Amino acid sequence: MEEAERARTAARNAVSDVSPPALRRAIDDRLDSASMTPGALTLFAARACGVTGVSAELAERAAGVQLVYEGLRLTRDLVLDEPWVTEDESEDLPADLDVVAADVLVAKGFRLLAETEASAAAVDVVRTFGREHSGSDDATLEVTVFELAAEAGASAADRTTPLALKQYTAGLARATGRPLPPAADALPENVVDVMRRTITPADTAKPSATDP
Repeated sequence: MEEAERARTAARNAVSDVSPPALRRAIDDRLDSASMTPGALTLFAARACGVTGVSAELAERAAGVQLVYEGLRLTRDLVLDEPWVTEDESEDLPADLDVVAADVLVAKGFRLLAETEASAAAVDVVRTFGREHSGSDDATLEVTVFELAAEAGASAADRTTPLALKQYTAGLARATGRPLPPAADALPENVVDVMRRTITPADTAKPSATDP
């Protein structure tokens, strides 16, 4: 899927300056094999809200959503699997590297979203993760990240995010298996058309400061 590969390329570009090399390789390997569903969903949400094409700024939004998800997903995996609980201390190194990688992924994602209207939603994703389910094996993380994707995509069209659009993406997250499959399998072929049908005329633009 083209949108998934655009998100993957943007995500890899965002972490290209990570050092040391071993950490960057670990992150690159993770991004190479990751489902790009959150990033692709961001691009689809933008298209549904009227954005044409994929600008560098929009690709960065998709990468930001993807990196936040990857970092929190890795954190969840570490909490659930406890890879450091081993009798062989030499096996601790990969787990230690993953802990750092998770922090870097979230930080890089935050940086990409910091100057966007989705920045507050990104903070809420992390707060919800820490408060409710950092060690839970449910789909709450996917639900909040898919809602973040809707926010990041819709706001790229300079409009408020329709509640129905966020509800639709949350439903997608609940219906999608874990781990997330590739975007082409996780998202319906007509996802943009369905998203467009969630948008009403009242959702077409941000309210003006002079609106009554």
